[in-house]
Amino acid sequence: MIFDRFVGLFSVDLGIDLGTCNTLVAVRGQGIVLNEPSVVAVRKNTNQVLKNGQAVGWVAKEMLGKTPGSITAIRPLKDGVISDFEITEAMLSYFIKRVMGRYRVVGPRVVISVPSGITEVEKRAVFDSAARAGARMTFLLEEPVAAAIGAGMPFAEPTASMIVDIGGGTTEVAVMSLADIAVCQSVRVAGDDMDEAIISHMKRTYNLMIGEQTAERVKIEIGSAAAVEDDTSMEVRGRDMISGLPRKTTITSDEIREALQEPINAILETVTSTLERVEPELAADLVDNGIVLAGGGAMLRGMPEIIKKGTGLDVRLADDPLTCVARGTAIYLEHIEDWKATLENDMEM
Repeated sequence: MIFDRFVGLFSVDLGIDLGTCNTLVAVRGQGIVLNEPSVVAVRKNTNQVLKNGQAVGWVAKEMLGKTPGSITAIRPLKDGVISDFEITEAMLSYFIKRVMGRYRVVGPRVVISVPSGITEVEKRAVFDSAARAGARMTFLLEEPVAAAIGAGMPFAEPTASMIVDIGGGTTEVAVMSLADIAVCQSVRVAGDDMDEAIISHMKRTYNLMIGEQTAERVKIEIGSAAAVEDDTSMEVRGRDMISGLPRKTTITSDEIREALQEPINAILETVTSTLERVEPELAADLVDNGIVLAGGGAMLRGMPEIIKKGTGLDVRLADDPLTCVARGTAIYLEHIEDWKATLENDMEM
């Protein structure tokens, strides 16, 4: 313990939200210091990261769908877990070095958020990637717990707190009490599936092929979970599937809302099935405490209203829902000695 405190003088403690779409890094006592897309540009068939690691994050995301034959832009996480071990390691190493700076001589203690439904093999992949990227000690923290901490929910008190964290690859639904999870479900349906639904709609309805970034932009600008007062429209460009030529068309918010119904209904079903498993006393608490939404997918217009209608409970959006998980990992670091024995999924390297 004394040695660890001494070593800590020469290092930093990092909280990492290792997300399918974005990776956020928070430093204990400083808050969020990095927010970049989880994308890496590599030379095709080699896994060699371009430009000595510079083609990571925003730079690499701009290359999605636009790279020449010799280069490919990769998202090394799928459904919230590592799908490409080497690329994830390179990405983590780059982000950790950026945050720590060149003068730190000791690796950091790192808390990484992971989906609640992660397997032991997937946990080991996260640990190994963090260790190879330079972490001195690594702890895993379930995403719904991190989101609840970051949202300022009273999850350590003897009352029920319910969080719905809609990320890029997974949606985490959990009811917590006394600093532990009472009921939890993780479904691999989230923001990426909404983008795929929009891509499928454009193919089916307009014979127009669009890319991931265009679909995401459509979702953000005119997408909604519930009906909006004023129907809006936007111009979308892509490749005609019949002629093969570039083409544009105009789409409306109403048709995009219809296209998004399948992933939205899957998320709502997960919320309601989780509630059905809650003990009566905790369910009674939720009548007063309601549900808190976090994650980028929760920012889709009308999402709180849809969940409120489906559950009958009060639903609110967390402050800055995009950063809840990362902020939660940083706060967890400040109380790590008190909480790490309570939460079962914590492992240390």
